[in-house]
Amino acid sequence: MGENPKLSVGDNAPAFELESDTQGTVRLQDLRGEKVILYFYPKDMTPGCTVQACDFRDNIDRFVEAGYQVYGISPDPVDSHAEFREQEELNFPLLADPEHEVAEAYGVWREKTTYGKKYIGLVRSTFIIDEEGVIEEIQDNVRAKGHVGRLLRDLPELTPA
Repeated sequence: MGENPKLSVGDNAPAFELESDTQGTVRLQDLRGEKVILYFYPKDMTPGCTVQACDFRDNIDRFVEAGYQVYGISPDPVDSHAEFREQEELNFPLLADPEHEVAEAYGVWREKTTYGKKYIGLVRSTFIIDEEGVIEEIQDNVRAKGHVGRLLRDLPELTPA
């Protein structure tokens, strides 16, 4: 496995084509003309990932009203995503990246340390992509709790005047 790319604000978002739990195949190119929030999370139905997904669920109307489509991406398969969606009543699509190719393209499949142990895995991160497919913002290695609140605070379209 080579060095992961380091994406920057202003870069074109890497293209992808992934299966979703609700919409069949989702392609980034098909989302042109829409603002997109891609959030990468490690695993369905784990405590932190559930907190984060439920925060998106509970605030989805604010994102949609501001023109954003929200997509969660993890290495879990579509059937796991479907179970997660049903269990937590999620109201946005989850995309399956079982070979972590998209996570690698976005530079979020890399070395992590948990309780002093180093391993390769998915680093919880979020990418805001504009209507032209350009990365507007990157929030790397975020904590699950409070992340959605920070997005609501930091994205200009969502911040009350």
